[in-house]
Amino acid sequence: MQTGNVLRGVGLMCIAIALFSCLDATAKYMASVLQLPVAQVTWLRFVSQFLLIVVAVGLVALPNLLRTRKPVHQSIRSLLMLGSPVLNFLALRHLRLDQTQTIYFLTPLVVALLAGPTLGEWVGWRRMLAILVGFIGILVVVRPGHVPFHPAMALAFGSMLCYVVFLLLTRYLAEYDTPQVTLFYSMLAGALLLTPFAIADWVWPPDALTWLLLFSMGFWGGVGHYLVILAYRQAPASTLAPFIYLGLITHTVAGFAVFGQLPDTWTLAGAAIVIASGIYLVHRERVVAMRRAKT
Repeated sequence: MQTGNVLRGVGLMCIAIALFSCLDATAKYMASVLQLPVAQVTWLRFVSQFLLIVVAVGLVALPNLLRTRKPVHQSIRSLLMLGSPVLNFLALRHLRLDQTQTIYFLTPLVVALLAGPTLGEWVGWRRMLAILVGFIGILVVVRPGHVPFHPAMALAFGSMLCYVVFLLLTRYLAEYDTPQVTLFYSMLAGALLLTPFAIADWVWPPDALTWLLLFSMGFWGGVGHYLVILAYRQAPASTLAPFIYLGLITHTVAGFAVFGQLPDTWTLAGAAIVIASGIYLVHRERVVAMRRAKT
């Protein structure tokens, strides 16, 4: 694989992570500051992403995006794509951006744990140990027994688990459908199923700026997910995986810029443990890949 392509993939991944931080910061502002209903905020995110796809491909080509070889798997994946942000936006009403992002850092570790029984990609004891160390890092952030356990932390964990299964299905569906079809199905369940809830709890946005921020979530999420797809076409997964931890920096910057929030010592310590375990996991995956290449 050419160095230029790898660097291009890394750049796309970094931009995507920054866009996801903008998405979370916007959602937190809408839900916690302006007190807009989570269903409405999430629905507008999916609808605006749908409009973005329509503009990108055109109405004539839109029916082609419905043609999938795995409709059941795409439907389940779409529901998980709905559940993950709903739980995340609910958690963001009570937690800081850096706290939810640190819990999200458990994602690559749980993916490695479940990849064996679901995809046949089993991990050795060293990588399993890295997964357990990562879980300890999450416990440092949550601090059970030291501070009251906020129910929003459970919501953040639920969001993370939805995203884990979402990623496993994404890897599975890559062999059957195009990235455009998968991206389209990503927002389909949210745009359809949240409509009655959004209408029932509708709160009219106070001004044009709020409308702009609401629709910007479709841009942050849609473009971010598409850039991730493009990045994985340019660079190996083992090269791109560590850059998910860039989210700690971008979420911290967004949290400070928008809400004046800085991570506490416990959050930084837990994040450092999770990052270290994740980097070691990537290292072990590279070692295993090199051994397989020699045999």
